[in-house]
Amino acid sequence: MSNLSKNRYTITSALPYANGPLHIGHLAGAYIPGDIFVRFLRLKNKDVVYVCGSDEHGAAITIKAKKEGVTPKEIIDKYNKQIKDSFEEFGISFDIYHRTSEPIHHELSQEFFLNLYEKGEFIEKFSEQYYDEEFQQFLADRYITGTCPHCQSEGAYGDQCEKCGTSLSPTDLINPKSTLSGKTPILKATKHWYLPLDKYQPWLEKWLIEGKKDVLKSNVFGQCQSWLKSGLQPRSMTRDLDWGVDVPLAEAEGKKLYVWLDAPIGYISATKQWALDTGKNWEHYWKKQSKEADDSTLIHFIGKDNIVFHCIIFPAILHAHGDYILPENVPANEFLNLEGDKLSTSRNHAVWLHEYLQDFPNKQDELRYVLTSILPETSDSEFTWKDFQARVNNELVAILGNFVNRVMVLSHKYFAGEVAFGTDYNASDIAVFEELAKFPALIEQSIGNYRFREALSLFMNAARLGNKYLADEEPWKLIKEDELRVKTVLNVATQIVANLAILAQPFLPKSSNVLFEMLNLPKQGWEQAGKSDIVATGHQLGAVQLLFDKITDEQVDFQLQKLADAKAKNVKATAVAAPAKENISFDDFMKLDIRVGTIIEAEKVAKTKKLLKLKIDTGIDQRTVVSGIAEFFAPADILGKQVSILVNLEPREIKGIQSQGMILMAEDADGRLDFVCPTTAITAGSTVR
Repeated sequence: MSNLSKNRYTITSALPYANGPLHIGHLAGAYIPGDIFVRFLRLKNKDVVYVCGSDEHGAAITIKAKKEGVTPKEIIDKYNKQIKDSFEEFGISFDIYHRTSEPIHHELSQEFFLNLYEKGEFIEKFSEQYYDEEFQQFLADRYITGTCPHCQSEGAYGDQCEKCGTSLSPTDLINPKSTLSGKTPILKATKHWYLPLDKYQPWLEKWLIEGKKDVLKSNVFGQCQSWLKSGLQPRSMTRDLDWGVDVPLAEAEGKKLYVWLDAPIGYISATKQWALDTGKNWEHYWKKQSKEADDSTLIHFIGKDNIVFHCIIFPAILHAHGDYILPENVPANEFLNLEGDKLSTSRNHAVWLHEYLQDFPNKQDELRYVLTSILPETSDSEFTWKDFQARVNNELVAILGNFVNRVMVLSHKYFAGEVAFGTDYNASDIAVFEELAKFPALIEQSIGNYRFREALSLFMNAARLGNKYLADEEPWKLIKEDELRVKTVLNVATQIVANLAILAQPFLPKSSNVLFEMLNLPKQGWEQAGKSDIVATGHQLGAVQLLFDKITDEQVDFQLQKLADAKAKNVKATAVAAPAKENISFDDFMKLDIRVGTIIEAEKVAKTKKLLKLKIDTGIDQRTVVSGIAEFFAPADILGKQVSILVNLEPREIKGIQSQGMILMAEDADGRLDFVCPTTAITAGSTVR
């Protein structure tokens, strides 16, 4: 799939919308895979630039601003900082994290548009687009929701259904609604500039189907093939919006560039800014250097929902422009689910990165490890907190951490931290070194083919090899009778630790740094991996440090409760009142005799969780009522409480108790009950009308 033989690489990860924080689905989709790949390239001494930045245009930003009652600028400033800080603390190693609101980006995006415009690549046409009469505004794709015509799910956007991933046009939606007014929009004529994707279809078919069939991952190739089979249609490259990059034409006043025209150009503008900051030549990373061959390799790391934009629309734009290299690969991942449900920003069903970093300080590598081990590389996968706990405790702590700790502790205990050498290597030592030497090439092959789960598993197998070696040799027993052999065993084990420090660098960068500190060695390049003499005899090791500690049940329970609380809050916030029941006559209503009563006795009904036995003064009499409110109210807390009671309800026996009436209760969306009662004291027996 990937060609690791070239010397220069331009690596991008999808630009996150600056309208909300990052969650673990984002990390698993575009950022952890990209970061592993880039760290590996650097270990191989490749010339690589890794770019990303905030996508700060488009309807998503303005929708968020309207909801929060602030300007789009305030939204992008807030979330750009939060996202950038989270990436830095987590350890994603971008060379630059840029912003599409910067002047350098606006200028380059307009240059692209003008290049295509002056070549006559655009189709100019009037079309009917949705318009919100109440807000007097044309509606961009994300300002319209409706039913997806393909999967029938509600809440699909005017450009894409996030449920099935199908790309849409606003007029495809069934029962469209404006997100501004909530009303059905009308169609109104407006002029826009369209990119004729159908014109580029023959070229795209040759480039993708013929040229990328054996390069792209199966999930990516399949989606591209499906798009092409359906037949490409012209797509508007401009929008009627008040936020974004201005269309650089006098006749297009008030119109902005389509966000999926300007957003991927953000990769290039970010590279230009990085080059200005570092004295590099950005064109070496993006421009064709010769007609015969490209000197640079472009790779996009993205999530499933961005495949069409990076494999069809952006390549078509680059091809139409003519000066730029095309992506060699787009290793998109599928979706990550959370605790049996789809990750959802709107429902707050997510593990937010900034919150994880607060709740688990200094545990960046633990999350990197678990997410890498479950990356949705070709199909959806799932994150659960119990699995997170199990993988950290049973793998990072019990295998990798345990091995390193035993080697370091024993070396300090027996030989004051000096790497010694006793007897010559025996057959088991040689066998371990031969096995260890295989891992670098295997891991390199897996990373080069974007199989990061497989690569991480190979790394952990190297740690297992070390654990098994120590368990077989038992130096803690051998020390009593053969100190020279123990010196050799710990020397071998220390060489394994040194190899793990090198191999860990793409996957667990923070832990790798700690390993090198314990070894008292500078960082080593990939060319050293697999060797048996990384640590010299007589070398003094550093102090022992704990690599990982266990995730507790209390930590997991806290995270699960956070998700449950968010779910309950969302259910309550989005609850829709039940429709009214069928009409009844006034005479029927007048048959109900509802009075104000006072609770004078209350006790739990034995062997039940929900029932309370109440004695209520109705003003008419004192009567017993059995009520299912025990989950919400303690008996002692409701004594003297005034309630509304239906006194002419047919008596009913409940758990052997004759219940003579019914208390009126209000039930919230989350099932919580509360009394329907007077706000001031009223005489018992007063009628509720």
